[in-house]
Amino acid sequence: MQIQLRVKSPATVKAEAFTLAPSLIQIAARPLRVLDFDIENRPLSYLGSDFTTGEVTAISWAWVDRPTEVTVYLLGEVDLPEILQAFVRVYNQADMVTGHFIRGHDLPMVNGALMECGMPALEDKLTQDTKLDKMRTKGVSCSQESLAAMFRLEQSKVHMNQHRWRAANRLTAEGLAFVRERVVGDVQQNIALRQELLSKGYLSNPKVWRSYAAPVEAYTK
Repeated sequence: MQIQLRVKSPATVKAEAFTLAPSLIQIAARPLRVLDFDIENRPLSYLGSDFTTGEVTAISWAWVDRPTEVTVYLLGEVDLPEILQAFVRVYNQADMVTGHFIRGHDLPMVNGALMECGMPALEDKLTQDTKLDKMRTKGVSCSQESLAAMFRLEQSKVHMNQHRWRAANRLTAEGLAFVRERVVGDVQQNIALRQELLSKGYLSNPKVWRSYAAPVEAYTK
């Protein structure tokens, strides 16, 4: 390949063309850094009737090329601003983030927590959502657990019954252990699920999530 540069010279001198040898041009490329993450939250206050607002209680993440290295921050062990700061640092390092229904739930929840703590909003980010970017279907459940079972993935979802959720939402030592196990499992399962969806051509192209004036995504099973 040859690239020709035309340099404008003063009126008294003709424009000259220069040809650069291919060896002089280097273009560095690297794979996208993709971060898979998941949050948990607990009901915090009533707005009316039985409608409750929430509070982030856990955030976990792992780079998709290192699924066994999952980082977990839990409310009850660490204050919420510190949890958010840790997540924002790694979020800003990512070229793209992924997860299940993150554009409809996780990212807006984190943004709400940041606003409550008086911290800057999340940057706009390229996202690939294994719920919202999956091909259109009808007649099958598209929850993360159901999709993982459909594709017979070995990574299983950690179940939380009422006793476990009550312990988790009270931030007891027992409850925090349950939540840690759940968010680690969710991240590892979604990494495997995304790879399966990609390999079968079932995921659309990534989309940019924006912190401002973004549409509200509705969740359906």
